[in-house]
Amino acid sequence: MDRTLQNAPGALLIIDQQQGIRGLDKPRNNPDAERHMAALLARWRAAGWPLVHIRHISREAHSVFAPGQPGALFQLEFMPMGREQVLEKNVPDAFINSGLEHWLRVRGLDAVVIVGVASENSVEATARSAGNLGFATTVVADACYTFAKTDFSGRQRSAEEVHDMAMANLQGEYAQVLSTDELLAN
Repeated sequence: MDRTLQNAPGALLIIDQQQGIRGLDKPRNNPDAERHMAALLARWRAAGWPLVHIRHISREAHSVFAPGQPGALFQLEFMPMGREQVLEKNVPDAFINSGLEHWLRVRGLDAVVIVGVASENSVEATARSAGNLGFATTVVADACYTFAKTDFSGRQRSAEEVHDMAMANLQGEYAQVLSTDELLAN
């Protein structure tokens, strides 16, 4: 294996940083999440570490993520460069029907670092699968975000509560949850 890859904390998976997510008019957490994601992206690019841009392409014609809609395009600051890997998904879990597991395994990669949106949806689903498939999984909490939501009992939950619960669901059992500073300090 390439010595550069041996030093990588894992393949960086950037989930759903598309234009359509910016159009949601709901309270969200982690206003600096994109800044943290951009810092991680810059670090991975500078080191030549593996990274994967994952975009959601909806099966629903009315979705902002439907094929051909501007919302399905990557945000400019997360636009893939050169030979960076791009995978599309149609469900929250980036491992389902996307080729992600195969892409990682043929490169001998056994660890992933997950960032993106939404904490309790695509991030959590992808991290659970990564952990279940045996990948050493890190979720960078301050480089993920979500939106306020009504829980199953009908109570309104803040974006911070939804995010914190998603991180608690993952910590220890499926992933190690760190901050950007903690990850970059290693």
